[in-house]
Amino acid sequence: MTVGVLFGGPSPEHDISILTGLLALRELHRGRGDAVGIYWTKTGDFYQVAATTEAEAFLEGVPRGAGELSLRLGAEGGFYLSGGRLSKEKRLELSAVVMATHGGPGEDGTIQAAFDLAGLAYSGPSVAGAAIGMDKWVFSTLVTQAGLPALPRALLSAETTSVDFAGPYILKPRFGGSSIGIDVVEDLATAKARLVTNVHLARGCVVEPFRSDLTDVQIAVRTYPRVELSAIEKPIRRSADAEILDYRDKYVGGEGMVSAPRELPATLAAGQAEAVREAARRITEVALVRGVARIDFLASDTELYVNEVNTIPGSLSKHLFVEPPLPFATLLADLTAEALERPAHRYSAAGADGLVLRSAGSIAAKLA
Repeated sequence: MTVGVLFGGPSPEHDISILTGLLALRELHRGRGDAVGIYWTKTGDFYQVAATTEAEAFLEGVPRGAGELSLRLGAEGGFYLSGGRLSKEKRLELSAVVMATHGGPGEDGTIQAAFDLAGLAYSGPSVAGAAIGMDKWVFSTLVTQAGLPALPRALLSAETTSVDFAGPYILKPRFGGSSIGIDVVEDLATAKARLVTNVHLARGCVVEPFRSDLTDVQIAVRTYPRVELSAIEKPIRRSADAEILDYRDKYVGGEGMVSAPRELPATLAAGQAEAVREAARRITEVALVRGVARIDFLASDTELYVNEVNTIPGSLSKHLFVEPPLPFATLLADLTAEALERPAHRYSAAGADGLVLRSAGSIAAKLA
């Protein structure tokens, strides 16, 4: 059984996706020897890369020796390796693909939909689960409807004249993650000005009250072979003056989320740990979590709010499963098994029996 690992992609999180992908690829190669690296470039092309490739090989783009791939849909869909001028293309016989794609079309349901149409089994969220997790407005609406605690959130546009809560405000790209594009402002006028100057807010912006008294608390969940929760962590900001946990706090350190400073397991006030776990289990159901996801909260000793869900987290949150310890090889094996045994989607033409077509009559007559 050959397993592919997809990473990269046209996303601001391209680089960290490479790190996550290489970690998974190297672990699979070390244990199985038949793992295939699939690099998705910033411009949307695909290449096969060696399982032993290092991160620095991607500094100039496509690593040397990489083979160009094409993705085809349909009954014979999948990845095909270009054979050059003198040989035929070769289909990669992949049993499943481990998704290490952060942000953008790798985490919003786009590539998941393509894989569904290509008949490729894959790990992580379904199309619907990915779309829910990427859309902060939709996710917060579902959280609120499920009766879970969340800070008030509103959509912000150039036409917005007021919101139902006072500043200061934190602005977040409606479609995005990993703290990229997040901004803290004092008033609504400044917030609206950011819509012009902050490129990450171009597709939509959500605004909520900025609470400097709350800290970040995170927990991972995996859904195969059963729903299991990780230890709870409290990420630590590299600068005491930082307003938020930013991209550098999370990823700049050489090994993705694994090297980020943290308190693990987190020390929480009485009752908070159980509240986090209870909310995480509920979100797993409400947000259609599949594979491994990280759920982020904002907390104090007396308050707890659901913040967001990261449906394909950095390093696949392998570092959070410490109670009990879970080997990375086991985590990857379970992701692969889930991809094969519980497909994200199966299309069906049941009910399309031709009855409507037989009774349709002339199309030209319908246009008359």
